[in-house]
Formats: sequence, C-alpha cells, structure tokens
Amino acid sequence: MSTRGRDYYDVLGVSRTASQEEIRRAYRRLARQSHPDVNKEPDAENRFKEISEAYDVLGDAEKRSAYDRFGADWRAAREAGATAAGGGRRRAGGFEDPAGGFRTADFEDVDVMFGEGGFGDLFGDLFGRGGGGGVAMGGADQEAVLELDLEEAARGGRRRITLERGRTLEVDIPRGVADDQRIRLAGQGGPGIGGGPPGDLYLRMRLRPHPRFRVDGRDLHVTLPVSPADAALGATVQVGTLDSTARVKVPAGSSSGRRLRLRGKGLPNPSGSPGDLYATVQIEVPRHLSDDEREAYERLRRVSSSASREKVA
Repeated sequence: MSTRGRDYYDVLGVSRTASQEEIRRAYRRLARQSHPDVNKEPDAENRFKEISEAYDVLGDAEKRSAYDRFGADWRAAREAGATAAGGGRRRAGGFEDPAGGFRTADFEDVDVMFGEGGFGDLFGDLFGRGGGGGVAMGGADQEAVLELDLEEAARGGRRRITLERGRTLEVDIPRGVADDQRIRLAGQGGPGIGGGPPGDLYLRMRLRPHPRFRVDGRDLHVTLPVSPADAALGATVQVGTLDSTARVKVPAGSSSGRRLRLRGKGLPNPSGSPGDLYATVQIEVPRHLSDDEREAYERLRRVSSSASREKVA
C-alpha cells in the first residue's frame, strides 16, 4: 500500500517541524501497534507498510528535505536530478524506479530502516524475545465495572461475574468496598503474545443508588422522620442502619435539617475505622388528625399565638 497522496507527517502523526528523534519515536510507537504479529485486525499489514514507507522518507534527512521541497512529487524531482543510467537502483527494503515511487516488498525487505541489526532487532527491543526468536509481549491490562448493592458492598462475599466473550470468574469482594475502588485480579487480563505473561484485570466498583441511604465515601446519610411533638419535646427514636436498627436521641427543640451522628454505623473499613451514619431530622406533620390530635393542635395554636402576641407587645 502506498501513501502517495497522503501526507507522510500525518501518517506518523507528527508536525512538520518534528525532530528526527521525535519522528523515530512516533514510528516505533505506531509500528509496535500495527505490526501483524501483534495486531490481528484485517488492515494491520497495510497500515504497517504505510507507516514504514512514511518513516523511510522522513527518517532519512536527504529524502525528507526533498519531500519538504516538492511534496508528493519529491521522487520525480529526485530522479530528474540523478545521473543513473537507466533502470531502477536496487536498495535493501525495496527499489526506486523511474516510473516513480519507493515500493516495499515483504516485511523482510524493510530491515534497512532499523539500523545495523535490522527489523528483527528493533522488534526484539520493542517486545522482548520469546523462545525460538519469536515475539514475546505481556498482555494488556483490562478494566471492567462491577455494580454492587450497598448491602453487598458492606458485607462483601463471593460473586460470579461474566466478562466479554462469555468468560466467567469467581471473585472475592472484600468487606466494605467503596464506590470507585479498584480490585486487581492478577493474570486475568489480556492474553500474552508469543508466550508472554497475561495482563491483569482491574474491577472498578460501582455502588448502585440506594432507596434510603446516600453514600459519601464511607459515611452514610439518611432522612429521619420525626413528629412535631418529638421534635419540640425531644425523644429517642429508632433509625434504620444497613444491617439492623439503632436508637438515636432527638434533642428537644430540633428543627428540620438538624443532623444527628451515629458513630461507626456507616460502611465498614477493613483497614481502618468504619464510616458514620448521619440522620437528618425531617419533621413530618400527619395528614389525617384524630379528634384528640386536632383538639391538641388547636390548643397549641392558641397558646403559641398568645405567646407571640406577648413577645410583640
């Protein structure tokens, strides 16, 4: 595949002012990604040839200079100034011919671009060598998201998960995992290449929204419904926790929005102190009043109004 018509700088993803070292680094990175021994996509071979052709020009100071001056016609301009007696000039890695164009042959023919050691040495450096001279490369690390209910995260346990292509794993979830926490599963990532070791799999925890609790790190927040009488006079009321109930004292004269703290009743922490549970008072007025309740509220209103008038006076 020829890049004729495409800008070589675009092929390598570098600017026109890039240094030779920047060009070489870009080539090595792209060649590693597109080499057919590593990349099994259908167009990997063509992409690799395209990258190699661009580097053959930009990696050579003389050719690059001609390319910068004449663009896609640099070969014809170079041929016009040459004193060759006809026919093509044979080079390692392909040939140049008067009809125009450097043409790479098979992969073995591009050794000249990699210095004295050739193509094999470059990719030996890039990937490491496997047995028998093959390419050996560690597998890629992968990441997957695992959604948990808040109760599951608190108690931990064993879970069976299904990954891409139907692969299943039994995973131990530590007690008290937090939202966005990652768990590393060594050797469960992408397969190695040429005998290289597999990568690791990282499971990122995602806590599902809970109908009652809001999570803030390891602290939990919950709304605590309180009657007007209990808020005014004070009371000890029950509040639900993740795994049971607890009793909390509501001080007299509490208004909606007052926050009460229950130490250690949040998410557990395997490596430290557990989080806290914060109960926020919310005064709830009954929708339907009994006769006695209505009478009591009427009396309270008269007393409250009288007290208010006295304060104003």
